[in-house]
Amino acid sequence: MQPSRPFNFLLWSGLPLLVMALLLLVDVPRLDFALANLFYDPQTGFIGRHSAFLEDVLHDRAKQAVILLGVLAVVGFVASLLPTRLRPLRRPLGYLVLALGVSTAIVMPLKAVTAVQCPWSLAEFGGVEPYSPLLGHHAFVDKPGRCWPGGHASAGFSLLALYFVLRDRRPRLAKVALVGALALGGLFSLGRMMQGAHFLSHNLWTLLFDWMISLVCYRLVLYRPAPAPEALAEDEVASLSSS
Repeated sequence: MQPSRPFNFLLWSGLPLLVMALLLLVDVPRLDFALANLFYDPQTGFIGRHSAFLEDVLHDRAKQAVILLGVLAVVGFVASLLPTRLRPLRRPLGYLVLALGVSTAIVMPLKAVTAVQCPWSLAEFGGVEPYSPLLGHHAFVDKPGRCWPGGHASAGFSLLALYFVLRDRRPRLAKVALVGALALGGLFSLGRMMQGAHFLSHNLWTLLFDWMISLVCYRLVLYRPAPAPEALAEDEVASLSSS
């Protein structure tokens, strides 16, 4: 098999980890509240709370489309285990199933553990619950939050896996997939922010998680490093001696 195109794993894993650290250190709530206020009217609530387009199309139908893609990936992977035309794609399809599955599967457990409230539940935005930071004391409430990280954003950002599936086979198409996944995840994030379902930081964490999951899975499943110069020299000597 041909080796993978060069990829700087240290850089592209280090940068997201650095951003994660900064999110834990800087005053993120101030920015979150400032942006949320742009979409909030004290008289009517969040401008997208009752939008049929945001709820029915951009949320429900769009998520169903991503789920369908995941189902097709699973079906394709199962078919690749059999003597079919998909057999040469077994590893890429397996990677896609793994990356998509992990990216979406971690959302609900993290929501349950962190118990972060949605903006629409907070007293500052017409709700009744007090704000609780990601890390630190959480006030006791009857209904713990389930809003961190952004679940709908994960439906879009999980498609970052398509970039890694394509980068060694179709580099140009891989760049299109990368831009498309970022744009779709960003659109989903914006829609939910307009509805009051998430703060910006909730969705940013989702992007960082999904990128790291896709990256690690790529390194473990698909990436094939180029052979070292010593190994190439040994292969050339062996081929010459055999001839």
